Amino acid sequence: MTSHRSAEVLATYSRSGFVEGAHLGHAVVVDPAGVVTHAWGDPQTVIFPRSSNKPAQATAMVEAGLDLPERLLALASSSHSGEPFHLEAVAEILILAGLSVSDLRTPPDYPLDEVERDAWVRAGRDAEPLGMNCSGKHAAMLLVCVSNGWPTDSYPDPAHPLQVAIRATLERLAGERVAHVGIDGCGAPVMSLTLAGLARSLSRSVQAPRGAPERRVVAAMSRHPEYVGGTRRDVTALMRAIPGLVAKDGAEGVYVAALPDGTGIALKVDDGADRARQVAMAGILRRLGQGGSRLAALATVPITGGGVPVGEVTSPLV
Repeated sequence: MTSHRSAEVLATYSRSGFVEGAHLGHAVVVDPAGVVTHAWGDPQTVIFPRSSNKPAQATAMVEAGLDLPERLLALASSSHSGEPFHLEAVAEILILAGLSVSDLRTPPDYPLDEVERDAWVRAGRDAEPLGMNCSGKHAAMLLVCVSNGWPTDSYPDPAHPLQVAIRATLERLAGERVAHVGIDGCGAPVMSLTLAGLARSLSRSVQAPRGAPERRVVAAMSRHPEYVGGTRRDVTALMRAIPGLVAKDGAEGVYVAALPDGTGIALKVDDGADRARQVAMAGILRRLGQGGSRLAALATVPITGGGVPVGEVTSPLV
């Protein structure tokens, strides 16, 4: 991560009335034209957006011919929780491709959701490629490859035609060049953007004409938020709290969201804490006059002591 301006406090955590520490990072708000209107830290800091790039990745796949029902398109943009309906949806996509779970290049993993993970362990079920939270995206990638006659065994390679197409779409939506390409946790390429570029990418997607690939993706995400995250995930609760909002969480404290009018928000917590990512996004949305009491459950995270709440994580960005 590169930055020219110092990180700022995005969240603090307290215990028994004492502020125990803070989570630092960077955050930005852009207007529908892509102009920065609010910034904390450096809006031009370069990051790996991780899974927050998935809406743009799914857009590139639609541009390449991916044609799925909305709930499955939302899953293609997801970091799913591994609930039964998620895994069944991954299998649906693979069937459409004429492939099986053995064709996935996701590493073996347990479900992201703790309840589902514990159920797997109790049942004696091992980590599987299907359980990895990116298996929906990977299944969609395989379907695109089959549809275009591209190799399916090398689809995560940055030089693969699919990944070349994804890079072009990401650069178009963000309005900037990708400076760094790495390997994400799922094995697919992860491409860097500035924080402002990440916010612009989703802002432009919600403003695209109806029927455009990027608009189809964000509409599917907004209408089927449970497929983007899961029944117990903050990203799902966030989209349900504000009608028309599109949001995508990413590993290492990244979050991107866009309001229906095209206002875009992106943030990166330096220490990667999910609890800070959640409350910071809720704080920024409330600062923009969005959500109100509907965001109350997301605006704080309880800190426990002796099994009872004794403090909380909150954001000063409200």
